[in-house]
Amino acid sequence: MSTLPAPLNRLPFPVIGSPLFIISNPQLVIAQCIAGVVGSMPALNARPAELLEDWLKEITETLAAYNAAHPDAPAAPFAINQIVHKSNDRLEHDMALCVKYKVPIIITSLGAREEINAAAHSYGGVVLHDVINNKHAHKAIEKGADGLIAVAAGAGGHAGLKSPFALIQEIRQWFDGPLALSGAISTGDAVLAAQAMGADFAYIGSAFIATHEARAVEGYKQAIVDSDSDEIVYSNLFTGVHGNYLAPSIRAAGLDPANLPESDPSKMNFGGSSAKAWKEIWGCGQGIGAINKIQSTADYVTQLKREYVAARGRLGF
Repeated sequence: MSTLPAPLNRLPFPVIGSPLFIISNPQLVIAQCIAGVVGSMPALNARPAELLEDWLKEITETLAAYNAAHPDAPAAPFAINQIVHKSNDRLEHDMALCVKYKVPIIITSLGAREEINAAAHSYGGVVLHDVINNKHAHKAIEKGADGLIAVAAGAGGHAGLKSPFALIQEIRQWFDGPLALSGAISTGDAVLAAQAMGADFAYIGSAFIATHEARAVEGYKQAIVDSDSDEIVYSNLFTGVHGNYLAPSIRAAGLDPANLPESDPSKMNFGGSSAKAWKEIWGCGQGIGAINKIQSTADYVTQLKREYVAARGRLGF
């Protein structure tokens, strides 16, 4: 494990909640942070763009008030995800607001840009960049990212195909900075396993969809509870980039999950028509077999912590 910069060196529990397109909102982010894990959301979830400032103000003021009332057990910091892709015409606007509100952690996806990293560093922010292979990891660090999120096989949304064992060990051969692991992590046991492999944090997304605070329809939440890894389909049809999706939502859209055509990556558009696809075609990772109920974020994080302690105990830690 690495020496971590602030604010990553003050996390109550080694988990980062991944930004969930459409689903993450201030309520979920705040609940995650108060429960002791990094809460995050994509900037693009705030529609129209002007709403982002209201959301950032709500999150920062609520967490500041909580920390003032709980100086001995402050909330975890929060993160904003920026899609660094040419289709995102809001990037400059959204990043300016992140600078204004001094967002502690910026998570960048689908591109690494030096000016975005510099903007975060201007006020002391930390940048984590998500990658699906070692080549992209090198590029991200070369362009100024502080840390990496290794998106391994089984992760929800836009996931890679690399085994977490391979991906973590390749990155750790040359990088000793902050490193999170994403991919089918939904239990405290898996959080400990991520650390055992060399990651500093577990990066958990799909499990938080099945929480009361998540902005997902009830059918989506229930599908998380009712499904397991056999119901996850890997396809690039819906956004142009390969990702994992729930088969029930694909069937509901009139498509055969076993016979999906390939898509042209050039059709990718996170700021426009692809949003409809995410609403109808539900992203999800392979770790949902362990999710058996819809519950509050606080209760889920408490469960993670309990499982984590039990796993350490079994290993004699």
